[in-house]
Amino acid sequence: MLVLGLTHGFDAFRAIVLGALQGFSELFPVSSLGHTVLFPKLFGWNQLVAYQSSSGENAWLAFIVMLHVGSALGLLIYFLKDWVTLVRAFFATLAKRRIETKDERMVWLIIVASIPTGLLGLALEHTARVATGKPEVAAIFLVINGVVLFTAQRLAQRAEIRELARREGTKRDGGRVLETLEYREAGLLGLAQSGGLIAGISRDGMVMATGLARGLDNGDAARMSFLMATPIILAAGLYKIPDLTGHLGNGIRGYALLACVVAAVVAVFTVHFLTRYFKRGSLTPFAIYCVIFGGAMIAYTA
Repeated sequence: MLVLGLTHGFDAFRAIVLGALQGFSELFPVSSLGHTVLFPKLFGWNQLVAYQSSSGENAWLAFIVMLHVGSALGLLIYFLKDWVTLVRAFFATLAKRRIETKDERMVWLIIVASIPTGLLGLALEHTARVATGKPEVAAIFLVINGVVLFTAQRLAQRAEIRELARREGTKRDGGRVLETLEYREAGLLGLAQSGGLIAGISRDGMVMATGLARGLDNGDAARMSFLMATPIILAAGLYKIPDLTGHLGNGIRGYALLACVVAAVVAVFTVHFLTRYFKRGSLTPFAIYCVIFGGAMIAYTA
C-alpha cells in the first residue's frame, strides 16, 4: 500500500508528488518554492499548509532541504562531464594564477555569480520563507514572475540588445557568446538568482531574464542558469542537512529521502528537455502559465 499513515502531514504518496513537483518546477522557470507552497493548498493538505506559514522551525523546512538536494543532484548528474571540466579549469587557474581558456573563465563567472546569492541566502532565507510561505502571497509573486519573464523575452528582441551582442561578442545566430560576460554581469546574475528566495519567484527564471537582458540567447541563458543553480542549491541543501538529522527530521527522514530520489530522477529528464527546448523556444509559454495559474490561485485562496 503506497499511502501510509500521516506523519507531520507527510506520507509516501505526498513525498512522491512533492519530489516530482520539485524536479519539474526547480528547473522550469516557474518557481519550485512557489509550487510547493501552492499545491498543498490546492490538494487540501492543510497540515503542510500550516507548516509552511509557521514562523518557527519545523518538519516542513527539513523536508524542503531534501527536495532541493534532490534537484541539485539531478543537475549534477546531467552536467557531470561539464563539472569535471570546470573543476579542472578552476585548479588550473590556481596553479597558473591566471585565466586563459573559456572553461577557466566560465568557472570564475559561476563563482562570482554565487557570491551574492550565497550571502543573501544566509541573511534572508528564513525571513523570506516566513514572509512568502503563504499560498496567497506565493500566488501573487508567481504572477509577478510571469510578467518579468514575458517582459524580458520582449526586451530581448529590441534593437539595442542586438547591438550590445554585436559589440561584445556574437555567435552565428546573433546571440552574445556566453564567455564574453563580464564579472560584474555575473554578479548581477547572482543577484537575480537570489530572487528565488521568494516563493513564487523562479531563480532560474530570473537568471534567464537577466541573461537575455545582457544579450544572451535563450539557450545560453538557460545553460548559465542551470550551471549557476547546481552549486548554490547543493550547498544550501547540505548547509541545512542538520535540520533533517536533528529533531526536526524525526518521523519524516524516510519520506524526505524518497522525495529526494524522485526529485533527482525527474530533474535529469527535465533539464534534458529544457536544454533542447531553449535552443529554439522562448520564456513566453512559461510566463503565460505563471500568470494564469498564479491568478487562478489568487482567486482560489481569496
